[in-house]
Amino acid sequence: MTQARFWKLSAFALTFTLGVILWGAFVRATGSGAGCGSHWPTCNGDVIPRAPSVATFIEYTHRITSGIAFLLVGLQLVWALRAFPAGHPARGGAAASMVLMITEAAVGAGIVLLEYVAHDASAARALWMAVHLINTFLLVGAMTCTLYFGLGGRRVRLRGQGAAGALVGAALLGVLVVGVTGAIAALGDTLFAAGSLREGIAQDFAPTAHFLVQLRVLHPIAATIVSVYLLFARGAIAARRRSPLVERLSTATAGLVLLQMGAGVVNLLLLAPVWLQLVHLLLADLLWMALVTLAAAALGEPASAVTSGPRGEGAQREAIATSG
Repeated sequence: MTQARFWKLSAFALTFTLGVILWGAFVRATGSGAGCGSHWPTCNGDVIPRAPSVATFIEYTHRITSGIAFLLVGLQLVWALRAFPAGHPARGGAAASMVLMITEAAVGAGIVLLEYVAHDASAARALWMAVHLINTFLLVGAMTCTLYFGLGGRRVRLRGQGAAGALVGAALLGVLVVGVTGAIAALGDTLFAAGSLREGIAQDFAPTAHFLVQLRVLHPIAATIVSVYLLFARGAIAARRRSPLVERLSTATAGLVLLQMGAGVVNLLLLAPVWLQLVHLLLADLLWMALVTLAAAALGEPASAVTSGPRGEGAQREAIATSG
């Protein structure tokens, strides 16, 4: 097990996990969460469901792919422990990914066993959805950092970062808030679908509307505020931590913010069709990954071998190549 191939496993595990996340959103959007009943880890009491319905097939597929993702993250941890020395940040990232994958499975199991699926519109389900979303984002963030460190990224230093650290922290927290409001809005769209944009807006502000419908308006408000902040913060971070890598990640973050804003508007106008919900979620994950990587690059420990300018960038590339 070598460092040279570790990043390939990490990249595959992260990509596969993103697919599982999108399929999980498809389970929710199609109301297939009760496809295996209130049984876990079995499906309707069977290890392999017999004559499954469409909903059962969708839910069972999600469970199988989730299990594969679990094994991939476990393999990633074993590989990191074998390939990197004690104290290497790739080890820490892989360990954090494994812990968060375990909690991800536990939250998913809890949602099924407590029957917070299908047409349940309780406040408890909304709370579990929020917890699930936060854990998923943290999992993706940990796996992204593992890949980054596996490619030679420097260890993150939190102390003494000043304004740059505050900008990064607020950006990460803001995206989590937007993600939570988005998960609740998506649940409301699924359970209380509107026939037209005008009807949907009327539902949002109706005093007798269900609380999930009334909360939908929080998502576009939070998304707008945080998007404006991200466009400011990514430039301010790049100005304080000048390097070609930080500059590229800052540009990528800005592009993804604009794409996500556009997708959000179209999603609203088209009344959140399932395919666009998945695109919207994918863009959210990609934005989160870009922001996490930007944070890691901006808050990385200084390296004596890396200086400003073309020579320093070449030394950094050489260090990353040789570490692989």
